[in-house]
Amino acid sequence: MVGSIRGVAAVVVAVTLGGVQAAEAQNKLVNPVYGEAQIQITKPATKVVGSDVVTTVLVKNVDKAPIAGFVAEEYWYDRAGNALGGGSYRHPKPIQVGEVIVCTFKTPRSTKLDRNQVGFSHAHGPIKKTIVPKLDAPKPAK
Repeated sequence: MVGSIRGVAAVVVAVTLGGVQAAEAQNKLVNPVYGEAQIQITKPATKVVGSDVVTTVLVKNVDKAPIAGFVAEEYWYDRAGNALGGGSYRHPKPIQVGEVIVCTFKTPRSTKLDRNQVGFSHAHGPIKKTIVPKLDAPKPAK
C-alpha cells in the first residue's frame, strides 16, 4: 500500500512539474531589440475627416526580436517648409516579430498643411524603415 501511494505521488509530482515547465515555456520573456530595429511600413494614407486630417500607416516588425517603447511621430509642413506641428502615436506594448500594427494621427485641418513626414523610434535605439506597397491589416481583437 505504501509503495502504491509513493508511485501515485511520484506521478502527480511529475505531471505537475511538466505542466509548470510547459506554462513557463509559453510565457517566456524575450529580450527586445537593442540598437537599430527593422520595420516595414506602408506609404502614409492621409484623408480629411470632418475638421481633422487623419493619417494612417501600417507598421510591421521584421526584426528578430520584439520592439519595445515604439513611437511614431507625424510632422506637417507648409509650402515654404515651415513646421506646423503634428501628432504622435505610442504603442502600448512591445511589437512582436511579424506583428502588424496601425498608427493613426489626427491633426486639425488647416489650409496651410502642404506635406507631412512620419518618423519612428523605440526605447533602445533608432528604426530603419522600408516602404512596401501593401501590408495585411491586423485583425480586430474579439
